Amino acid sequence: MFQAWFRIPFWQRVLGAFILGGLLGVVAADVAVAMQPLGQLFIRAIQMLVAPLILFAIVSSITSMQTQSRLGVLAGKTVGLFLVTAFIASAIGLTVATLWDLAPAVELTAGEVRERDIPPVSQVLLSVIPTNPFAALVEGNVLQIITFSVVLALALNALKEKAAPVRDFFQAGAEVMYQITRYVLELTPIGVFGLMAWVVGTHGLEMLLPLGKFIAAIYVACLIHIIFVYGGLVRLGAKVRPWQFFRAIFPTQLIAYSTSSSFGTLPSTLKTTTERLGVHKEYASFSLPLGATINMDGCGGIYPAIAAIFIAHLYGIPLGVTEYAIIMMTATLASIGTAGVPGSAMVMLTVTLSAVGLPLEGIAFIAAVDRIIDMMRTATNVTGDMTVSLVVAQSEGMVDQEKLAAGMRGEFEDHSATPQPIEMRNV
Repeated sequence: MFQAWFRIPFWQRVLGAFILGGLLGVVAADVAVAMQPLGQLFIRAIQMLVAPLILFAIVSSITSMQTQSRLGVLAGKTVGLFLVTAFIASAIGLTVATLWDLAPAVELTAGEVRERDIPPVSQVLLSVIPTNPFAALVEGNVLQIITFSVVLALALNALKEKAAPVRDFFQAGAEVMYQITRYVLELTPIGVFGLMAWVVGTHGLEMLLPLGKFIAAIYVACLIHIIFVYGGLVRLGAKVRPWQFFRAIFPTQLIAYSTSSSFGTLPSTLKTTTERLGVHKEYASFSLPLGATINMDGCGGIYPAIAAIFIAHLYGIPLGVTEYAIIMMTATLASIGTAGVPGSAMVMLTVTLSAVGLPLEGIAFIAAVDRIIDMMRTATNVTGDMTVSLVVAQSEGMVDQEKLAAGMRGEFEDHSATPQPIEMRNV
């Protein structure tokens, strides 16, 4: 029986679990809610991986690059493309919200909303540097882990042969973490089933009706961004057909949609990007953790733009061209400035609302369905991480063309079924 289960393609197992979980939530809500521990088991297993995976992956990635100038070019292209897609995402969000009739069908109910303290820019910059890197690892402060990992890797490269044993340690440690990741990912169908059953069983379908327009606008804007912006980038920048690209990354999109966590999806994102898209491990190990931290097209671009206009309609507050421009700027910059903060989407939204003078109390209304929206936001973010990684890697000759061609043909099932040793290439 177990052998028959593992003979089913991985993406079909994930999709089947996704559908079954949703159906259970509709027909037996009480039973579905009880499935939450299955989803939590998967999430905890993923969380176990994140901090050590980022540390070993980034250090081994940078130490595999023999020249610092090459690293600078890669980092510049990656961050630059992240910013461009974030700006486009906010523009799409504003356009969809403006054209869509977002006038709410229900009145805002009174509720207490505790204003969040928005840290000043200086505090955000200071929080990037860990006062204790070991504490950052224990607390799972991803932005600080990335900072320390980059500094450590640069120091190892500067010491050259003197630090060879330490470099070898991180190379081996990265391989160990990749193998543990393969084990944990086998729990994906179970986790997806539990999470979807709990979400549908808890929220139901009827509670979404008053906010149907808002939710639909978010989903439509995200789909436009994924299909046309990301699809256009992979077509023009990576020279691959968009529908083949989306087919290859579909299982990871499902995981992102189910878990609502870019960091939680990171192991699957790394596996898909390297094994199905053929991106070299040393670059993917750098770009994907970075993308999971600062690339927030769904959370920091589309969502604040649409939510701000929806709340403005809710309170009958008109917005002009100046307010729209402020929304675009703050939505783009907030996606980077508030990275690593718990509940980051809400923090980003408070930044945008405060900038244009909209009441923060409006968050109380849309917070009820934040989980449903967060699923699509996260799927958008993760898709963007893989898109930028493929496009930049292709421009720098860091793509295994045979793996990429096989992935575009759909010949990638054996990569997940039989773990293969990963070769760290020097570039």
